[in-house]
Amino acid sequence: MTYTKQTQHTTLHQAREELRSLRDLLRFAISYFNQTDLFLGHGLPTAYDEAAHLILHSLQLAPDQLNMFLDANLTRHERAQITRILERRVEEKIPAAYLTHEAWLGNFNFYVDERVIIPRSFIAELLETRLSPWIMDSDAVDTALDLCTGSGCLAIVLAHAFENARIDAVDLSKDALDVAQKNVTNYDLSDRIHLIHSDLFTELAGKRYDLIISNPPYVNAASMATLPEEYRHEPKIALAGGQDGLDIIRRIFDEASRHLTENGLLIMEIGHNREMLEQAFPQLPCTWLETSGGDQFVLMVKRAELPA
Repeated sequence: MTYTKQTQHTTLHQAREELRSLRDLLRFAISYFNQTDLFLGHGLPTAYDEAAHLILHSLQLAPDQLNMFLDANLTRHERAQITRILERRVEEKIPAAYLTHEAWLGNFNFYVDERVIIPRSFIAELLETRLSPWIMDSDAVDTALDLCTGSGCLAIVLAHAFENARIDAVDLSKDALDVAQKNVTNYDLSDRIHLIHSDLFTELAGKRYDLIISNPPYVNAASMATLPEEYRHEPKIALAGGQDGLDIIRRIFDEASRHLTENGLLIMEIGHNREMLEQAFPQLPCTWLETSGGDQFVLMVKRAELPA
């Protein structure tokens, strides 16, 4: 059965009045989500994960407290809070992270709202190993740059991976930088992460970095036109990469060598654009890095291999 709006309201009312325990509400939420047209693509891969995240947030419980309280009975007010947030997720197609203002990237937790895209990047996986074997001495990375920083999530993961590095984090959106500042402050990294309002490298004249990472806008025009409704809550400027998805990527390739130290590396996530990118840059010797999603999403280029 797929819920109509009328049956949805009836079903939610019944859940508020008849169900009692957290376990009951969790089971209900999963069934409810499975019978709707939700799109799950913002870090929580299953209906179970989304339901648990929203319910625990509503009850002000930590993620590791679910099993402890599964059989706890809920008050009428708590049941009303839970069913309301479930209803908003389904009716308004708001991603769970925007409803809770909380998103996880690996072991890191970030504040998010609709001024920034929800953190998701294969680069975070690679930073867990400090980009080994491409960087053998993590202490030798003195300067690093996160281009298109958004919420500041990758800059913060970068700061934990390379503890000696001074990091610049750049974004075109002042709104995004406001969110990034909140996260940088929450992690007590204001002395190491410098947030800069800039259109890519325009405000970075004379600066050079041992490492540049970027998860830029790369969604092509055809894909932008067919994005699920959940993605339309995210800032278009943070997603749209032009007709072929490579507009920002071209600019980064053109300018990066002037901002890398002699042995510096550029690490960039490019979405599903590997084939298009290799056609556009047939002479560029990219190294494709292995991630949990495969080896087609993140590339590495050495400074010497980039256009001068």
